[in-house]
Amino acid sequence: MTLKTQLVFEHTVAHHLEELLTIENKSINALIRDMIEERYEKLKKQKRLDNFYTGIGLSTGLIGETSIQKIKANKSV
Repeated sequence: MTLKTQLVFEHTVAHHLEELLTIENKSINALIRDMIEERYEKLKKQKRLDNFYTGIGLSTGLIGETSIQKIKANKSV
């Protein structure tokens, strides 16, 4: 799939874009594509981490509806 669009930037942002294009020595298309992919990968990684921690209950200290402390207290030694 390809997408063709027109972007409008404020003067300052447009100036920053021009500087980035010069520094990176890339076309507008390549720069924007790389920035989108970088941001997407970062968000995807964060979502996987959030799902991981939510799934195993590390954020709440719970495993299912039971806390680790209750499991330890009920464990017969």
